[in-house]
Amino acid sequence: MNSLRVFVLGGLMSYRALFSWQSPTYYIPTMLGHPLFQVLFFAYLGRFSHVRNDAFFVVGNSVQVCAMAAVYGMAMTIGGERWTQTLAPLLATPAYRLPLFLGRALPQIVNGFFVSAFAFTAGWLLLDFNPPLSSVPGLALIVLVSTTSCAGFGLVVGALGLRLRDVFTVANPAYFLMLLLCGVNIPLYALPHWMATIGRCLPLTHGIAAARAVAAGAPLGSVSGLLWREAAIGACYFAAAYLLMRIFETEGRRRASLELV
Repeated sequence: MNSLRVFVLGGLMSYRALFSWQSPTYYIPTMLGHPLFQVLFFAYLGRFSHVRNDAFFVVGNSVQVCAMAAVYGMAMTIGGERWTQTLAPLLATPAYRLPLFLGRALPQIVNGFFVSAFAFTAGWLLLDFNPPLSSVPGLALIVLVSTTSCAGFGLVVGALGLRLRDVFTVANPAYFLMLLLCGVNIPLYALPHWMATIGRCLPLTHGIAAARAVAAGAPLGSVSGLLWREAAIGACYFAAAYLLMRIFETEGRRRASLELV
């Protein structure tokens, strides 16, 4: 029961702190404005270059923008504890580390799902994107799995923030490299082999492929393999993040460097 309270309440309080320490008006341009213009930019770029139709770019970018919460949110939530000098008191608590840190991912997953849903809705209203109504439940499930997987990746980025001076030195390249490597705007087969291989090991890649198929009318069962691969990749990142955080915590205690920046 205590672990459940740490998981739910700790994650909620940590998420609220991201926006209560600054003006709430930051949320709209950051979490909604940026994704909206990203979808519109690439859709119109593809339209006028005659490379792909609107649906290709709407689906790819609408899934990828969940990383605004899953990558940046997790980086600020975990790495930010060190920057705000609250890491040492946090780690001094007797709470189990697994619910303590995984609980911080739950609000980001919900937020990432909302951001992706907003981007899909904007694409439907403003662009030539008209998926069949029957595809909506399948798309929702794919976005949820993809956002969860991406949160695991963001947790790894946040864990690295426990050692680096600035967590954004990892978070910024991680977010924007996803645009290149995950098949968001460029199909994997058009990339060099080594880049495509890296892309297949990142979150969102298989989720985007599954979402495009479902948005085109394919049944959800036909992309179950892609969905399971996306979930497995996310599980691997969550495990890696937990291992890194325990290693960095132990090393930080030994060297008294938990809050050195």
